[in-house]
Amino acid sequence: MRVRRRFRPRTDWSGWSRRLGTVLRAATFQQHRFALIATIVFTSAVIAGYLIAALVLFPAPIFATSRSVPRVIGMETVAAREALAGLGFTLVEIDRITHPSVENGGVVWQDPPPGMVVPEGTEVRVTVSAGPQRIPVPDVAGYDAAIARTLLEAAGLAVGSVVHTQAPTPADVAVNTRPPAGATLLPGTAVTLVVSVGAATIHVPDLVGLTVDSARIDLEAAGLQLGTNFAQRSNVGEPGTIFYQDPAPGTLSAPGTTVNVRIVRSRQ
Repeated sequence: MRVRRRFRPRTDWSGWSRRLGTVLRAATFQQHRFALIATIVFTSAVIAGYLIAALVLFPAPIFATSRSVPRVIGMETVAAREALAGLGFTLVEIDRITHPSVENGGVVWQDPPPGMVVPEGTEVRVTVSAGPQRIPVPDVAGYDAAIARTLLEAAGLAVGSVVHTQAPTPADVAVNTRPPAGATLLPGTAVTLVVSVGAATIHVPDLVGLTVDSARIDLEAAGLQLGTNFAQRSNVGEPGTIFYQDPAPGTLSAPGTTVNVRIVRSRQ
């Protein structure tokens, strides 16, 4: 007599293993796919952001060329702008200042400094000279001529010439300057100092018909001086005598005024 044993059906583990592997592979693929998509999206966003910044917000070449900044200090602004533009740089004027030696319009400072290597298209900021500080002419009227000269020279100006004139002030006293007080000039500019020879209180004597020696004696006795004299042909008066004078006889003049005369050389 045979006895049959009952066994529980065998479970097919190999099938489950295959299905599990398929599921895991699918999940891994989905993860890799998601990571790849995320990477592509992130990279695209970065590239788009860079392009927007480079082309819209801060326009500049993507691959900029580096160059050495030239020296433009001492150059005129127009020449400096052209020199920088020729190398791909842009000049930007940021300030103007007075300078004792650089003329108006000359570059006195730059940033970046000469020789620095920077990307092409970099802005070179410059400070431009407004020229030397101009000096106002001091008011020297009423001062002794020597003191007036000292005041002008102390201000940074020069006395080019001294002109004497009649004025209701004592002799050797400054009357004014040319240009007048208050005018602004560059340092070292020459001004004319006008000095009084005194008030017009002397009547010029009549010199017509006198010789040069006699005229000199009469003028010095009156407090005047004989100025220029030259001879020319004339029918007025005798040869060797004065036939014309300036100032005219009777004119009021200040002490020390010169009187110019003309002498008859021969008759016409």
